[in-house]
Amino acid sequence: MTLVRMTKYRTLALATVGFNFSFLIWFSFAPFTGQMADEFGLSLADIGILASAAIWLAPFGRIVTGWLSDRYGAPAVFGIVLTYVGVFSIASAFARSYTVFFVERLVVATAGITFVIGIQHVSEWFPREQLGTAEGIYAGIGNAGAAAGALVLPRVFAEGWNGPLFETNWRAAFFYTGIVSILLAFAYYLLGDAARSDEKRQATAENTSFDGWIYTATRYGTVVLALAYVMTFGLELSMNGWLATYYREGFDTNDLVLASTFAATFSVASGLLRPLGGYVSDRVARNERDLLPFFTGHYREQWTFLTLCFVVVTMFGMTLAGLSGEVLLAVGAGFLVGTACALAEGSIFAQVPAMFPNSSGAVAGVVGGVGTLGGIVYPLIYAAPYLPSLHVGYAVVAVSMTPIVALSAWVFQPKIARVATEAGLTGRRGEAPAEGGD
Repeated sequence: MTLVRMTKYRTLALATVGFNFSFLIWFSFAPFTGQMADEFGLSLADIGILASAAIWLAPFGRIVTGWLSDRYGAPAVFGIVLTYVGVFSIASAFARSYTVFFVERLVVATAGITFVIGIQHVSEWFPREQLGTAEGIYAGIGNAGAAAGALVLPRVFAEGWNGPLFETNWRAAFFYTGIVSILLAFAYYLLGDAARSDEKRQATAENTSFDGWIYTATRYGTVVLALAYVMTFGLELSMNGWLATYYREGFDTNDLVLASTFAATFSVASGLLRPLGGYVSDRVARNERDLLPFFTGHYREQWTFLTLCFVVVTMFGMTLAGLSGEVLLAVGAGFLVGTACALAEGSIFAQVPAMFPNSSGAVAGVVGGVGTLGGIVYPLIYAAPYLPSLHVGYAVVAVSMTPIVALSAWVFQPKIARVATEAGLTGRRGEAPAEGGD
């Protein structure tokens, strides 16, 4: 029993607020890379590593917390994560050694694992026909926390900050966001309720054996959605940590607030438009509408495939816009990349709980965890010294995405898609899944 009687919409609001702040504190370093580079003597390549490092612990962390959320309930797991993230964010504000600072920020960056906790929490409350829209609202507004951080933090904690405890703006930002994280952790634990009914909570908890997790993690549906998430959410993570630096270094935009504002346009698109991706997936599945002449009868798969193709096209457009030398054209191209990411991510996480209704946390953990790998690798490509310019990295990343699109086309074939929740890399289990695709 919680302090407030929870409903599905109150649960959605609680999860969304929690994840929005988690995303803000996750990328709270991005607006301040210039000042941190000056203080610690970092090169551009070092900044690229710092942006990549923000994702290093997310794959394993998401996989584990997805399973833990299924077993113990989202409120307890969410509360624990936000508590230790807040403690290490506060500690990082006092770090004088870059090595100590780097390690502490690695721990703070695990705030991103809360994504799968909220996905599991929302799926425990909403019916199947509303899952795409609900998960899209949760993840979309939550992801916009990166935009909130890029817009708010450099304005509240501006250059020349001289407030209580700190004379350095980024140290103050890390300290006060850590305080908020701890307060939010207590609120989530006290207000949250794990599932809409005791029966639903029990059904999910009983499906958390290790053998069951291995089976679920290796189904074709899980694998292809995880790889698709590499090229969408992994891309989004990489851009959130990199774009402020890109607009500053690639176009000689030396104004911190202006560069962060340019970067925020991407985060706004990738966050706030994500519910549209989930809504369209729900809509085409409910109306049984074919969007493509192939994958007939598998409506969510058709929409997901279209959005993945859109991501690849917009990334090539990002390079072309950058090579033009016009920063506003590059900002517009970045907005389109963010839009493509939002639509694809919404469509992917409309499929996850619909395909795996009693193990949504475990599958979300695998998909969300593997998906973050793009956030580790892509910043290293953007900042690679062998590239002729900072603008070319986006096209290189786009080329690397094409095998994933091809694999999606294979799995989304009707004959494969029909068994995607029971056929996989480790063979088949005798029984059929509780609920299939469309």
